[in-house]
Amino acid sequence: MLINTEGIVLRQIKASGGRRIIHIFSKEYGLISVGTGVNERNKKKSSLAIRPFTLSRYELFKNRGYYNLNNMEVINSYYSLGEDVNKYINASYVLEYLDKVLLEEHGNYKLYKLTLEYFNALSNTKGDSYTLKLAYVIKTFELLGVMPETKNCSICGSKKDGNYFSVSDGGIICKTCYDNTSKSSLIFHTNFDIVNVLEYFINKPFDAFESIKLKPAVYEELNELVNKYLEYYLDVKGILSDKLMELDH
Repeated sequence: MLINTEGIVLRQIKASGGRRIIHIFSKEYGLISVGTGVNERNKKKSSLAIRPFTLSRYELFKNRGYYNLNNMEVINSYYSLGEDVNKYINASYVLEYLDKVLLEEHGNYKLYKLTLEYFNALSNTKGDSYTLKLAYVIKTFELLGVMPETKNCSICGSKKDGNYFSVSDGGIICKTCYDNTSKSSLIFHTNFDIVNVLEYFINKPFDAFESIKLKPAVYEELNELVNKYLEYYLDVKGILSDKLMELDH
C-alpha cells in the first residue's frame, strides 16, 4: 500500500546492509519508523530528507506493518540551527523528547503543528532559546494528556494561595496541604508565582517569548520542576541534550 505524508525527521539509525531506519514524526500517522537504502551523503538535495531537523514530503510503501521509503521531497531544512550552539542544543532536545513521548502510529496533529511552530520560532528568534524550549515542553502537556492543575489545589480543591507545586499530586497545592505533606523532591515551594508562569507559557504564542529571558535562578527552578514532572508522568529522563544545557546555560 502506498501512502503519502509529510513529517519531520527525529533521528536516524544505521542498520545492516547499508540501510537506515528513520524515525519520522508524521502529520497524519504520528511517529513512524521508515526503512531506506538511501545514503545521506548522496549529493541529491532529496537525500537531505533522511536527516534530522528536516521537514519533507514522503511517499512510503507499507507492507505488513513496515514502512519503506519510495520517494521524498524536502520542504524545509532546519539545519541552519546548527550555526547557533544554543539553538542547536534546544532543537536537539525537542527531537529527542518527541522520540521518547510519541507512540508509534498514533497521530497527534495539534502536537505536530505545535512542533513546526516551535522550529520556525526557534529559527527566527533573537531571544532566549532556553526559555522558548521550556515554553514548548509546557505547551505539550495538554496535548499529551498530562496537563497539571493550575486553578485549584490538586489535593483539597481550594483556591491557590501560595507558590506550591506537587508533582505527584499533579499540580499546585495550597499552603495548608503543603504544610501537611511530607516534604520530598517532588514538592516545590517556588520562589516565583508558579501559576502565573505556567499559564503564561501555556497561553502565549511563541513570538511572545522573543523578548523574554527568565532569570537564571527562575529558569533552573522551573526546569527542574518540569524535568521531575516529565519523569513522573511520561517516563522521560536522561535526554542527552539536557545534559549539554546544564554545561552551557
